[in-house]
Order: sequence, then C-alpha cells, then structure tokens
Amino acid sequence: MLRVGLTGSIAVGKSFVADTLLELGCHVLDADETAREVVAPGSEGLKRIFGEFGSDVIREDGTLDRGKLGAIVFGDEEKRLKLNSILHPLVIAAQDEQLRRWEVKDPHGIAVVDAALMIESGGYKRFDKMIVVHCRPEVQLQRLTTRNNLTPEEARRRIAAQMPQEEKMRYADFLIDTSEGFEDAKLQTEKVFERLLELSENFSRKSL
Repeated sequence: MLRVGLTGSIAVGKSFVADTLLELGCHVLDADETAREVVAPGSEGLKRIFGEFGSDVIREDGTLDRGKLGAIVFGDEEKRLKLNSILHPLVIAAQDEQLRRWEVKDPHGIAVVDAALMIESGGYKRFDKMIVVHCRPEVQLQRLTTRNNLTPEEARRRIAAQMPQEEKMRYADFLIDTSEGFEDAKLQTEKVFERLLELSENFSRKSL
C-alpha cells in the first residue's frame, strides 16, 4: 500500500483536497478525528491531559473541553509543546494501526493521512510521499477571517503560530495551490491522484 501524507497550514483548503482524494478512491484518515478518539472519556490520552492541565479542561460529562484547553495552550509555547508531546505519539500509533488494517484489506491501494502538524511532529517520515496544500497569504487570511469569524489581527496571530507555508512546501513531493478556488484545486488534485496511482502500481510490483 502506498502511504501518503497530506498537510498544509490553517485555512488553505486541505480538507477539500482530502475530500477529493476520498472521492477518487483513496483511503483517507483525518488526524483531527484520530485526535478526538485518543482523548475520549476513559482514554490514556485524557488521563495524561488531566494530569498535566487539571480538571478545568474536563467537562462534567467526562469529555475534554477542547475550547478551554485551546485557550490555555494558545499563545503559551511551553504548554502547547507539552500538549503535543502527549497527543502526537498517541495519534501516530492510532493512525499506524488504521493503516495496517487498510493494508490487509487493500494491499495495492492508496492510504492518505490528513494532518495539519505532520511535519512539526515528525510524523511525515512514515510516508512514501507528501502532498502539501498551500495558497497565497492574502487568500489564506481572507478565508480564515471569514470561516472563523476573526478579526484580521486575530487571524494573523493564528497563522503566525504555525510553521510558515514556504517551509512546509519544502517537504512536498506534490504541491496543490488552492488560491484560484475549488475547481482549479480539484483539477490539480486529480492530476496528483493520477500520479499516485502510477506510483502505487510500481510500488505494488516491487513488493511482489
């Protein structure tokens, strides 16, 4: 199975690319979904977060209050890194387990893991190929202010807290620029998918 990492900064259209790849026939795993699973009530992840950040981030029903936790770690680099050190190994382990299950069912398929912090966490090293989604800075800013109902200054702070787009792009085997909208991004994604199919076929032949 060809393993592909999909990443990109906030509000660049990464989810649209992931949805398109799913429609084209790839197996797609959303890291955000996995991150929610590893902090479910009773999980090891939630226990570790409780131990580090206290009961204030746990709701009465035993679920994680992601809003409160986000408010604590946003703007505090030390706490953000601590949270990542708790979550990233758990998320990667859960992803790898899903990839193994897919490989058993579809050994010649294409598996895509969609994760915003794939490069920062070092998780990108587990993949055969990397897709980085990006767009022009002014487009990113406009999308973020509109989507999250933020002021331009708030949006700029969120963007600045992440790895710069230019740096992420250096890790790419394939780049998809969503600046010109969905239709253009879809065409680019389809071309990347065609190339992944070729790579998957070659990859399968080598493993025979």
